[in-house]
Amino acid sequence: MTTRVIIVDDQAMVRAGFAALLAAQSDIDVVGDAPDGAQGVELSRRTHPDVVLMDVRMPEMDGLEAARQLLDPPPGVVHRPKVLMLTTFDVDDYVYEALRAGASGFLLKDAPPADLISAVRVVAAGEALLAPSVTRRLIADFARQRPAPRKDRTALRLNGLTPRETEVLELIARGLSNQEIAESLVLAEQTVKTHIGRVLAKLELRDRAQAVIFAYESGLVSPGAN
Repeated sequence: MTTRVIIVDDQAMVRAGFAALLAAQSDIDVVGDAPDGAQGVELSRRTHPDVVLMDVRMPEMDGLEAARQLLDPPPGVVHRPKVLMLTTFDVDDYVYEALRAGASGFLLKDAPPADLISAVRVVAAGEALLAPSVTRRLIADFARQRPAPRKDRTALRLNGLTPRETEVLELIARGLSNQEIAESLVLAEQTVKTHIGRVLAKLELRDRAQAVIFAYESGLVSPGAN
């Protein structure tokens, strides 16, 4: 099955380079590109891509607002693509807010070409692109910029998890990959994936990125703790 992609970036060379790289893949079809968020939203509504590669900082409308409009469309708009944020920074506040809005992850613009291709495939498959190293940077950013955890209804939602599911959520929030979680808990990797799926369903979270944020905001994990 072919994955339909659009590229939204204010740099023409970036759009052209990414388009050429992705179009060379037999399972990826680049169906358009746009130079700013407003045109990106319009293009997405017209072409119905599976994945939108969205730059964070752009004129007219930045990637954060464009992601919000795509992921929380107005009544009557049924198409909701996966959004993969592109940034020149490891983590910044725009990316954090994009993850909160429902973006499936983010990728550094200087990542190797193979990482870009893999990222599109991972996001198209419905998984979050949040590598363990990136998760750790997100945690560091959270510790530096976010207020104290909100121990209210968010924390109460944890009560619906089993002890094992709570363990898995905590390890996700500490930046462990599925394989590392499996090794830590002496479980099969497929079993870990099953637990993660249940955690996301019970907490009504879209993906791994939102699970990390939830774990910190609920107070399950404290920034700076080992």
